Amino acid sequence: MQSSKLKTLYIYRLLEKYSDDEHPLSTTELIEMLKKYDIYCERKSIYTDIEALNAIGCDIIATKSPKRGYFMASRTFEEPEVMLLVDAVSSAGFITPKKTDSLISKLKTLVSEMQAETFESRVYVDAPGAKCTNEEIYFIIDRLHSAIMDKQKVKFIYKKRNIDVENKKGFTEKTFRVSPYALIWKNDHYYLVCNNEKYDNLLNLRIDRMKRLEILDEPVRPFSEVSEYTDKFDTQDYSSKLFNMFSGDKCTVKLECDISIQEEMMDRFGSKIPLVAAENNKFITTVDAALSDGLVSWIMQYGDSIKVIEPAELTEMIKEKAEKILSLY
Repeated sequence: MQSSKLKTLYIYRLLEKYSDDEHPLSTTELIEMLKKYDIYCERKSIYTDIEALNAIGCDIIATKSPKRGYFMASRTFEEPEVMLLVDAVSSAGFITPKKTDSLISKLKTLVSEMQAETFESRVYVDAPGAKCTNEEIYFIIDRLHSAIMDKQKVKFIYKKRNIDVENKKGFTEKTFRVSPYALIWKNDHYYLVCNNEKYDNLLNLRIDRMKRLEILDEPVRPFSEVSEYTDKFDTQDYSSKLFNMFSGDKCTVKLECDISIQEEMMDRFGSKIPLVAAENNKFITTVDAALSDGLVSWIMQYGDSIKVIEPAELTEMIKEKAEKILSLY
């Protein structure tokens, strides 16, 4: 009696795990598979079970090609969707190799075994050691989410790749006590946007460089004291103004750009940025950004395709950077 009640569930599991449009399971194969679970049945009962599964919303289809049988026609995630997730996990630098393998193994259970066997990430990560090695990162992300929701300060050790000649180390470690406001995934890294209690500004810290994080029984400093935001910390707005995750004072930047980089500018700042035609196949646009070394480096990568018109402070920063580079040669 017990095996009879379980038979329908086992049929669902077998079709989900072993069938797809190219690998249908015949009633004979299903009967043989069920015997492994000490379930013995007739062919007609298989038909009845499949009808019952379809009646509750399962999408099981009978087919005659490539052979007569049944297959699971649709799942929560389709094969291309799972492949997309596999690519994302494979290329995400903040996911450790160990966790990458674990997550991909779990993702493969969302499709049939035959489909999973063909899965290899199509993404090539062109950087040696591109994957994070900090196995604490998942615990840290979870705790940071909790701290942000509960509006509590956190404390952690932050590891930075600086040369420490005195101690013969390739890195330095520092203890931080901060008020966490938001998490941002940008430039293939997870960052914490926070305020160091010693200063009156925002700080962006790489989460993969944190360890031994503790949630403190202390309320966070209101972000309105250290940012332009009052009612809500606008993560999307904040992220859009950052370049290479360098923080800085917000400013309005007026740029003269070559028409050849119009698409890139819209990709970076959004399709609604103003585009005013100028002479010599150029256009002028105005955007909001954080005044920082990151912004300077971003602009300079375009060479003579971008000219800063305003503000004067930014043009001076670019001149100084260019002069320093020139002095090396």
